[in-house]
Amino acid sequence: MSTTTHVLKSPYQRSVADYWNQERNPVNLLLGAVDGIYHHHYGIGEPNWSVLEGPQETREQRTIEELHRLETAQAGLLLDRLGPIPADGRLLDAGCGRGGTSLMANLRFGCRVDGISISEEQVRFANEQAAQRGVADSVGFSFRNMLSTGFESGTFDGIWNNESTMYVDLHDLFAEHSRLLKRGGRYVTITGCYNDVYGLPSRAVSEINSHYICDIHPRSAYFKAMAEHDLVPITTIDLTEATIPYWRMRARSPHLATGIEKAFLEAYTGGSFHYLLIAADRV
Repeated sequence: MSTTTHVLKSPYQRSVADYWNQERNPVNLLLGAVDGIYHHHYGIGEPNWSVLEGPQETREQRTIEELHRLETAQAGLLLDRLGPIPADGRLLDAGCGRGGTSLMANLRFGCRVDGISISEEQVRFANEQAAQRGVADSVGFSFRNMLSTGFESGTFDGIWNNESTMYVDLHDLFAEHSRLLKRGGRYVTITGCYNDVYGLPSRAVSEINSHYICDIHPRSAYFKAMAEHDLVPITTIDLTEATIPYWRMRARSPHLATGIEKAFLEAYTGGSFHYLLIAADRV
Protein backbone atom coordinates (compact mmCIF):
# COMPACT_ATOMS: atom_id res chain seq x y z
CA MET A 1 0.00 0.00 0.00
CA SER A 2 1.37 3.36 -0.93
CA THR A 3 -1.15 5.91 -2.19
CA THR A 4 -2.98 8.07 0.32
CA THR A 5 -6.33 7.69 -1.44
CA HIS A 6 -6.07 3.89 -1.23
CA VAL A 7 -5.44 3.92 2.54
CA LEU A 8 -7.66 6.78 3.70
CA LYS A 9 -11.23 5.83 2.87
CA SER A 10 -13.20 8.86 4.06
CA PRO A 11 -12.92 12.56 4.90
CA TYR A 12 -13.01 11.61 8.58
CA GLN A 13 -10.01 9.29 8.21
CA ARG A 14 -8.15 12.02 6.38
CA SER A 15 -8.87 14.44 9.22
CA VAL A 16 -7.55 11.91 11.78
CA ALA A 17 -4.44 11.34 9.68
CA ASP A 18 -3.89 15.10 9.40
CA TYR A 19 -4.18 15.46 13.17
CA TRP A 20 -1.54 12.80 13.91
CA ASN A 21 0.73 13.91 11.06
CA GLN A 22 0.91 17.36 12.65
CA GLU A 23 0.94 16.29 16.32
CA ARG A 24 4.08 17.28 18.24
CA ASN A 25 2.77 16.99 21.79
CA PRO A 26 5.51 17.32 24.45
CA VAL A 27 3.77 14.72 26.60
CA ASN A 28 4.51 12.18 23.86
CA LEU A 29 7.90 13.42 22.66
CA LEU A 30 9.51 14.33 25.99
CA LEU A 31 8.45 11.09 27.65
CA GLY A 32 9.64 9.00 24.70
CA ALA A 33 13.03 10.71 24.74
CA VAL A 34 13.72 9.13 28.15
CA ASP A 35 14.71 5.82 26.54
CA GLY A 36 13.66 6.01 22.89
CA ILE A 37 10.37 4.17 23.45
CA TYR A 38 7.66 6.56 22.27
CA HIS A 39 4.18 5.78 23.55
CA HIS A 40 0.80 7.12 22.49
CA HIS A 41 -1.23 5.88 25.42
CA TYR A 42 -1.66 6.57 29.11
CA GLY A 43 -0.18 5.09 32.25
CA ILE A 44 -1.23 2.79 35.07
CA GLY A 45 -0.03 2.22 38.61
CA GLU A 46 0.74 4.29 41.66
CA PRO A 47 3.26 7.04 40.94
CA ASN A 48 6.23 7.80 43.12
CA TRP A 49 4.87 11.13 44.36
CA SER A 50 8.23 12.04 45.85
CA VAL A 51 9.37 13.12 42.37
CA LEU A 52 7.36 16.30 42.95
CA GLU A 53 9.56 17.11 45.91
CA GLY A 54 13.19 18.14 45.87
CA PRO A 55 14.93 20.74 43.68
CA GLN A 56 12.58 22.78 41.53
CA GLU A 57 15.02 22.90 38.61
CA THR A 58 14.93 19.09 38.14
CA ARG A 59 11.30 18.46 39.12
CA GLU A 60 9.95 18.43 35.59
CA GLN A 61 12.50 15.88 34.41
CA ARG A 62 11.69 13.64 37.36
CA THR A 63 7.99 13.93 36.50
CA ILE A 64 8.69 13.07 32.86
CA GLU A 65 10.59 9.95 33.85
CA GLU A 66 7.89 8.83 36.28
CA LEU A 67 5.04 9.31 33.80
CA HIS A 68 7.05 7.42 31.20
CA ARG A 69 7.49 4.57 33.67
CA LEU A 70 3.71 4.38 34.16
CA GLU A 71 3.07 4.39 30.41
CA THR A 72 5.62 1.64 29.88
CA ALA A 73 3.92 -0.36 32.64
CA GLN A 74 0.64 -0.07 30.71
CA ALA A 75 2.25 -1.44 27.54
CA GLY A 76 3.90 -4.21 29.55
CA LEU A 77 0.53 -5.30 30.94
CA LEU A 78 -0.91 -5.46 27.44
CA LEU A 79 1.98 -7.63 26.25
CA ASP A 80 1.55 -9.91 29.27
CA ARG A 81 -1.96 -10.72 28.05
CA LEU A 82 -0.79 -11.81 24.59
CA GLY A 83 0.44 -15.00 26.24
CA PRO A 84 3.44 -16.97 24.97
CA ILE A 85 4.43 -15.89 21.47
CA PRO A 86 7.01 -18.05 19.67
CA ALA A 87 10.14 -16.46 18.25
CA ASP A 88 8.96 -17.45 14.76
CA GLY A 89 5.53 -15.92 15.39
CA ARG A 90 4.20 -12.65 14.07
CA LEU A 91 2.38 -9.78 15.77
CA LEU A 92 0.37 -6.81 14.53
CA ASP A 93 0.23 -3.44 16.31
CA ALA A 94 -2.94 -1.87 14.89
CA GLY A 95 -2.72 1.90 15.26
CA CYS A 96 0.94 1.82 16.25
CA GLY A 97 1.59 5.49 16.97
CA ARG A 98 5.33 6.12 17.06
CA GLY A 99 6.02 2.42 17.59
CA GLY A 100 6.91 2.07 21.28
CA THR A 101 4.81 -1.01 22.07
CA SER A 102 5.98 -2.76 18.88
CA LEU A 103 9.61 -2.31 19.91
CA MET A 104 8.83 -3.62 23.39
CA ALA A 105 7.06 -6.67 21.90
CA ASN A 106 10.03 -7.52 19.68
CA LEU A 107 12.40 -7.20 22.62
CA ARG A 108 10.23 -9.49 24.74
CA PHE A 109 9.28 -12.18 22.22
CA GLY A 110 12.00 -11.92 19.58
CA CYS A 111 9.42 -12.28 16.81
CA ARG A 112 8.41 -10.28 13.77
CA VAL A 113 6.24 -7.26 14.60
CA ASP A 114 4.32 -5.17 12.08
CA GLY A 115 2.94 -1.78 13.08
CA ILE A 116 0.40 0.07 10.98
CA SER A 117 -0.94 3.62 11.08
CA ILE A 118 -2.86 5.99 8.83
CA SER A 119 -0.36 8.69 9.83
CA GLU A 120 2.54 8.71 7.38
CA GLU A 121 4.53 10.84 9.83
CA GLN A 122 4.10 8.28 12.62
CA VAL A 123 5.20 5.50 10.26
CA ARG A 124 8.30 7.44 9.25
CA PHE A 125 9.20 8.22 12.86
CA ALA A 126 8.64 4.62 14.03
CA ASN A 127 10.75 3.12 11.24
CA GLU A 128 13.51 5.54 12.15
CA GLN A 129 13.40 4.31 15.75
CA ALA A 130 13.55 0.68 14.64
CA ALA A 131 16.57 1.45 12.45
CA GLN A 132 18.35 3.26 15.27
CA ARG A 133 17.84 0.22 17.49
CA GLY A 134 19.10 -2.13 14.81
CA VAL A 135 15.85 -4.12 14.58
CA ALA A 136 14.47 -2.87 11.26
CA ASP A 137 14.71 -6.39 9.86
CA SER A 138 12.20 -7.67 12.44
CA VAL A 139 10.10 -4.60 13.32
CA GLY A 140 8.53 -2.71 10.45
CA PHE A 141 5.91 0.00 10.19
CA SER A 142 3.70 0.72 7.21
CA PHE A 143 1.04 3.15 6.05
CA ARG A 144 -2.08 1.00 6.18
CA ASN A 145 -5.68 1.19 7.29
CA MET A 146 -6.46 -1.18 10.20
CA LEU A 147 -9.91 -1.84 8.70
CA SER A 148 -8.43 -3.08 5.43
CA THR A 149 -4.79 -3.98 5.96
CA GLY A 150 -3.92 -5.90 2.82
CA PHE A 151 -2.21 -8.67 4.84
CA GLU A 152 -3.08 -12.29 4.05
CA SER A 153 -5.65 -14.10 6.16
CA GLY A 154 -4.33 -16.06 9.15
CA THR A 155 -1.02 -14.17 9.19
CA PHE A 156 -0.76 -13.23 12.86
CA ASP A 157 -0.38 -15.02 16.18
CA GLY A 158 -1.45 -11.89 18.05
CA ILE A 159 -2.92 -8.46 17.39
CA TRP A 160 -3.47 -5.50 19.67
CA ASN A 161 -5.00 -2.05 19.73
CA ASN A 162 -3.66 0.26 22.39
CA GLU A 163 -6.07 3.20 22.68
CA SER A 164 -6.89 3.29 18.98
CA THR A 165 -10.29 1.56 18.68
CA MET A 166 -12.18 4.81 19.24
CA TYR A 167 -11.26 5.94 15.72
CA VAL A 168 -13.03 3.10 13.89
CA ASP A 169 -16.22 1.07 13.64
CA LEU A 170 -15.80 -1.93 15.94
CA HIS A 171 -17.61 -4.40 13.69
CA ASP A 172 -15.36 -3.53 10.76
CA LEU A 173 -12.28 -3.67 13.00
CA PHE A 174 -13.02 -7.03 14.58
CA ALA A 175 -14.00 -8.54 11.23
CA GLU A 176 -10.54 -7.65 9.91
CA HIS A 177 -8.75 -8.80 13.07
CA SER A 178 -10.63 -12.10 13.00
CA ARG A 179 -9.58 -12.60 9.38
CA LEU A 180 -5.94 -11.83 10.14
CA LEU A 181 -5.56 -13.96 13.27
CA LYS A 182 -4.62 -17.60 13.18
CA ARG A 183 -7.17 -19.86 14.85
CA GLY A 184 -6.29 -19.75 18.53
CA GLY A 185 -4.54 -16.42 18.09
CA ARG A 186 -4.91 -13.74 20.73
CA TYR A 187 -6.34 -10.23 20.49
CA VAL A 188 -5.79 -7.62 23.23
CA THR A 189 -7.06 -4.09 23.53
CA ILE A 190 -6.70 -1.40 26.16
CA THR A 191 -9.26 1.31 25.64
CA GLY A 192 -11.37 3.99 27.19
CA CYS A 193 -15.10 3.36 26.84
CA TYR A 194 -18.15 5.09 28.19
CA ASN A 195 -20.32 3.44 30.82
CA ASP A 196 -23.57 2.05 29.37
CA VAL A 197 -25.27 2.52 32.73
CA TYR A 198 -24.62 6.25 32.48
CA GLY A 199 -26.59 6.39 29.22
CA LEU A 200 -25.18 8.57 26.46
CA PRO A 201 -21.62 9.94 26.66
CA SER A 202 -21.23 12.42 29.51
CA ARG A 203 -20.13 16.01 29.00
CA ALA A 204 -16.58 15.06 30.00
CA VAL A 205 -16.50 12.11 27.56
CA SER A 206 -17.82 14.38 24.82
CA GLU A 207 -15.00 16.81 25.59
CA ILE A 208 -12.46 13.99 25.17
CA ASN A 209 -14.07 13.06 21.85
CA SER A 210 -13.78 16.64 20.65
CA HIS A 211 -10.17 16.99 21.81
CA TYR A 212 -8.95 13.89 19.97
CA ILE A 213 -11.54 13.96 17.12
CA CYS A 214 -12.56 10.43 18.06
CA ASP A 215 -15.81 8.60 18.89
CA ILE A 216 -15.55 6.72 22.18
CA HIS A 217 -17.67 3.55 22.15
CA PRO A 218 -19.88 2.22 24.93
CA ARG A 219 -18.43 -0.65 26.95
CA SER A 220 -21.03 -3.14 25.70
CA ALA A 221 -20.18 -2.50 22.03
CA TYR A 222 -16.82 -4.25 22.41
CA PHE A 223 -18.32 -7.52 23.58
CA LYS A 224 -21.15 -7.46 21.04
CA ALA A 225 -18.80 -6.87 18.12
CA MET A 226 -16.32 -9.49 19.33
CA ALA A 227 -19.07 -12.10 19.65
CA GLU A 228 -20.11 -11.50 16.04
CA HIS A 229 -16.58 -12.06 14.73
CA ASP A 230 -15.34 -15.21 16.48
CA LEU A 231 -13.41 -13.39 19.20
CA VAL A 232 -14.14 -14.87 22.63
CA PRO A 233 -13.10 -12.72 25.63
CA ILE A 234 -11.01 -14.63 28.16
CA THR A 235 -9.92 -11.73 30.39
CA THR A 236 -11.42 -8.34 31.19
CA ILE A 237 -9.62 -6.01 33.60
CA ASP A 238 -11.03 -2.70 34.77
CA LEU A 239 -8.00 -0.38 34.88
CA THR A 240 -9.95 2.76 35.75
CA GLU A 241 -8.67 3.10 39.31
CA ALA A 242 -5.16 2.18 38.15
CA THR A 243 -5.00 5.04 35.63
CA ILE A 244 -6.43 7.87 37.76
CA PRO A 245 -3.10 8.55 39.58
CA TYR A 246 -1.35 8.97 36.22
CA TRP A 247 -3.81 11.71 35.26
CA ARG A 248 -3.47 13.40 38.64
CA MET A 249 0.30 13.55 38.30
CA ARG A 250 0.15 14.72 34.69
CA ALA A 251 -2.28 17.49 35.64
CA ARG A 252 0.32 18.90 38.03
CA SER A 253 2.94 19.38 35.31
CA PRO A 254 3.06 22.90 33.85
CA HIS A 255 4.73 21.66 30.64
CA LEU A 256 3.07 18.27 30.05
CA ALA A 257 -0.57 19.04 30.83
CA THR A 258 -2.59 19.65 27.68
CA GLY A 259 -5.83 20.86 29.27
CA ILE A 260 -7.70 17.59 28.76
CA GLU A 261 -6.65 16.18 32.14
CA LYS A 262 -9.63 17.68 33.96
CA ALA A 263 -12.08 15.97 31.60
CA PHE A 264 -10.40 12.58 32.04
CA LEU A 265 -10.40 12.89 35.81
CA GLU A 266 -14.03 14.04 35.90
CA ALA A 267 -15.13 11.20 33.62
CA TYR A 268 -13.20 8.49 35.49
CA THR A 269 -14.04 9.58 39.02
CA GLY A 270 -17.67 10.32 38.12
CA GLY A 271 -18.21 6.84 36.70
CA SER A 272 -19.15 7.81 33.14
CA PHE A 273 -15.89 6.52 31.64
CA HIS A 274 -14.02 3.25 32.10
CA TYR A 275 -10.50 2.16 31.16
CA LEU A 276 -10.54 -1.52 30.19
CA LEU A 277 -8.22 -4.27 29.06
CA ILE A 278 -9.95 -7.00 27.08
CA ALA A 279 -8.14 -10.12 25.85
CA ALA A 280 -9.93 -12.47 23.45
CA ASP A 281 -9.08 -15.65 21.56
CA ARG A 282 -9.87 -16.25 17.89
CA VAL A 283 -12.01 -19.40 17.72
